[in-house]
Amino acid sequence: MATSSDESPGRGEIFDLLSNHRRRYAIHFCKQRDETVTLSDVAEQVAAWEQDKPVEELTSAERKRVYTSLQQTHLPTLSESGMIEFDGSEVMLTEEAEQMEVYMDVVPGDSIPWGEYYLGLSAVGALVLAGVWFDILPTDPVPAVGWAAMVVATFGGSAAYHVYQSRQNRLGEVERPP
Repeated sequence: MATSSDESPGRGEIFDLLSNHRRRYAIHFCKQRDETVTLSDVAEQVAAWEQDKPVEELTSAERKRVYTSLQQTHLPTLSESGMIEFDGSEVMLTEEAEQMEVYMDVVPGDSIPWGEYYLGLSAVGALVLAGVWFDILPTDPVPAVGWAAMVVATFGGSAAYHVYQSRQNRLGEVERPP
């Protein structure tokens, strides 16, 4: 999975990197800290997230299992791809890690993808436009510009919520990784 320093990881490689929760959690922790961190600190926090308990309550076996996995597999993989710099004891994100944000548009299980949502919203907007154009919708209590304002407000509100939700799914933006 190695890439040359001149070459950015491709889409498939980034999806492969993000497919493992320990790599996502490690990146999330590093983005939160925004500085060089120790392997021990990363392993502790990743283990705490995996076990869903505070760092102080982790057993040495839980820490060790994650530490070994990160040290031998996950951090070298991220380092080879150019996402982090890893010298065996310290971890630091590179500029390449910022590219991963594009691939983190998470769609919750009870939701539809935003592209489909906006397509449906556009269809509703077109129906409102047609309704006003053909005098199907009343323009007496609500003028045509009022109908247009409602459509624009719906798109604006949807876009604002979309931005908010997308930020909640970014690595390093919230307390617990998505």
